[in-house]
Amino acid sequence: MTDHARDHSTATIYEASQLNIALDPAIRPAWTGARVAGPAYTVQGAGGDNLALHNAVAAAPVGHVLVADLGGAQHGHWGEVLAVAAQQRGLLGLIIDGGVRDTVELAGIDFPVFSRGISIVGTRKDYQGGLGVPITVGGVRITTGDLVVGDADGVVAIPLEHVTDVLDRSDARVSDEKRILDELRAGKTILEVYAFAAAR
Repeated sequence: MTDHARDHSTATIYEASQLNIALDPAIRPAWTGARVAGPAYTVQGAGGDNLALHNAVAAAPVGHVLVADLGGAQHGHWGEVLAVAAQQRGLLGLIIDGGVRDTVELAGIDFPVFSRGISIVGTRKDYQGGLGVPITVGGVRITTGDLVVGDADGVVAIPLEHVTDVLDRSDARVSDEKRILDELRAGKTILEVYAFAAAR
């Protein structure tokens, strides 16, 4: 499932899904080239406090992506230390509605992070957090096990029950787009390919 999802762009997945699965565009890659795909492990935290993220790194199953609601708070909730700990635990990345820091270091260790912003403002460690609970991130409801995919264009979260159908539709869309590109390169106009009515 994860490898299959990585084969498609978030734009293709979103357009093929016909579902409300696109996270707020303000949640962006923390470093250029970041890309992630995998089942979500959800974290309900508190803005300005990152203890929930420490707990999640210790609890999340191997091969999952941490998806955390920090209320959009612009603090440095996550950095190099947590990323190295997460990698050692076999986690695939982080999607967070909140701020992170150490972006150069995150890129250097190839740990994909998608966040609402970058911030060096420090955090408390008081709130234990909720792990594996339904959350809302970037306006989309996400539960543990949903498939999340992030790339340069944004992030999508596919409900578990729709994953197979959405990926099948994505395959079909990729094939159709290849046909369109082949026809354009062969000399057809975009109006001919899409059978649009020409302007009069």
